[in-house]
Amino acid sequence: TEMQSVKLNNKISNKEIIIDYAMRYGNPSIKSKINNLKENGCENLVILPLYPQYAAATTATVCDEVYRSLSKMRWQPSLQIIPHYESEPHYIDAIVKSIENKINQINWKPDLIMASYHGIPKKYFEKGDPYHCYCHKTTRLISEKMSSKIPIITTFQSRFGPQEWLQPYTDKTLEKLPAEEKKKILVICPGFASDCVETLEEISIEGKDSFIEAGGENFEVIPCLNDSEDHINLFSHLIKRYI
Repeated sequence: TEMQSVKLNNKISNKEIIIDYAMRYGNPSIKSKINNLKENGCENLVILPLYPQYAAATTATVCDEVYRSLSKMRWQPSLQIIPHYESEPHYIDAIVKSIENKINQINWKPDLIMASYHGIPKKYFEKGDPYHCYCHKTTRLISEKMSSKIPIITTFQSRFGPQEWLQPYTDKTLEKLPAEEKKKILVICPGFASDCVETLEEISIEGKDSFIEAGGENFEVIPCLNDSEDHINLFSHLIKRYI
């Protein structure tokens, strides 16, 4: 995330624009960074929530925290928030390129590609949250754009607590795929802008272990876009229309 900020600043290369990053949960906090921007004389804020698929539990809470921080300050800048970008062509192209790069690196043909997104409680979806639809839309657009016609499925990870979450669950799907003769798979997490505990541990370690134990043979995780050139170009494209 830090490198995304540095590289985007180099890409924009405009001394009148400050590009910085904050964490929704943890440090550096949104509040602290907004205070820093005020002290640096900023009068126009453009916020880019790094969640491609909108959900009330992610994108909306970034907005909430921005509003909450500003409401406690005797300073009101111009404010713009860049919306979800689940179907932005630059985003889809970057994901497809990362998949095809991985396919070219391995010496086996995948039976399946799993697109695993962070889950949300099913009750959120029933109340009208569009997240579920956006995830399926992203997967569909990826599938349509890929030159290698490997089947792609959508699953949801990281559930906790007793209530029902969006299905199918990533972990349960990994356990049953080998029995369905899907023993060679690639996994990608399009909902994460950066690799993190949900991708590096939950998928790359725990997910792989359960898949292999169930009879799987080949398992590779495609890295998140992270600070790749394609990702920085996407961010640049998203913010330029607002500045």
